[in-house]
Formats: sequence, structure tokens, C-alpha cells
Amino acid sequence: MHLKTFPFSLTVIKLAALAAALLSVGACSSVYYDTMEKFGYEKRDILVSRVEDSRDAQSDAQETFRSALERYQSVIDTPESDLREKYEEVREAYEDSEDAAKEVSERIAEVEDVAEDLFDEWEDELDRYTNQQLRASSERQLGETRQQYESLISRMQQTEERMGPVLRAFEDQMLYLRHNLNAQSIGALESELTQIRSDVDTLIRNMETSIAESEAFIQRLRSQ
Repeated sequence: MHLKTFPFSLTVIKLAALAAALLSVGACSSVYYDTMEKFGYEKRDILVSRVEDSRDAQSDAQETFRSALERYQSVIDTPESDLREKYEEVREAYEDSEDAAKEVSERIAEVEDVAEDLFDEWEDELDRYTNQQLRASSERQLGETRQQYESLISRMQQTEERMGPVLRAFEDQMLYLRHNLNAQSIGALESELTQIRSDVDTLIRNMETSIAESEAFIQRLRSQ
């Protein structure tokens, strides 16, 4: 079974606008899915699209956190006369990281929503088979797909959890620098950067694994 792609066209733009409108007014999931099906998009198609969005959000977040770490590290060698300007860069880095983390969390939640609906539908439809051989094959595919999904969503959730400590450390550095714009304060910041660097490296590695698992899961759904 080949999944539909989402080409950039006027029809898809209208579809996206309609779907967004349905969600914004609190329309139930069944109305949303019914509307999407009228355009030819099943829950599988929607899940693939949302996993792709989550993958892209994590990829963007990688770059954001890397850039933020570089900006925090650059404070260490900054002359005291330039610390006010550096503080503004650090504040912006923190805000960018916070926005990136929020985007990742929202995309993960969207993946979870449609995945559970897809698996529930798939399981319910097993009872409709009259051909037991086909039923057994579909049930096996369901089990394998769900197992792969559970590994993927677990990895995504680990990524989400790891963003928290990094954000809090970024915020601590930003707040301290706001009220201590002098050379003496830099030593206190520097002592914390080693741990922050380690946490960011771990976060990025986790994101890389999550992105790879996302790609594998997308390929599985597209090949079914």
C-alpha cells in the first residue's frame, strides 16, 4: 500500500487551512479524519506527515541548541565593555531554544494523537475479516508496526525530557548574566559550561537517533 504524498498545491493549501480551522474550533477527531478522507488522506498518510514534521522540528532544534551553546560559550572571552551586547545574544539564544523545544513537544503530541487512533482503528478492523489468512497477516503487520512505533515514540519522549535540563541551564546562565555584567561573573558561568556542553551533546545525539528511527518508521508505513 502506497501512502499519498502532500504536494504543494492550491488544493493542499485549502486542505491545510480547513484542517487547521477544524482543529482551532475544537472539532472532534472523527470530523477531522472524515474531512481528510474526503481529500483522499487516511490516518496512515496523516501519521507519516506528522512524523515527518516531528523529524524536521528535531532537526531544526539540533541547530538551534548548537547555536545557543556557541553563543553561551562566546561570553567567556568577551571584554567587560561588550557584556551588555553579549547578554542580548544569550537572551535571544535562550528564547530561540525555548521556542524550538516547544515546537518539538507539540509535534510529538500530534504524532501520539494520530498513532493511537490509527492503531485502534486497525485493531478494530481485524474482526471484520472473513479470510483468516489475510487477518493473520494484517495482525502481524499491526504488531510489528506498533512495536516499531513504541520504540520511536519512546526515543522522541527521551528527546523531549532531555531538552528540559538544557533549557533550565540556559535560563540560569541568562538570568545570572543579566544581573552580573562584569568580568568577575564570567568565572561562575564558565564553571557550569562543561556540564551544559555535555548535556547538549547528549541531547543532539538523542535527536539524531530519533530522526533516524523516524525515517525508518516512515519507510515502513510507506511500504505497507
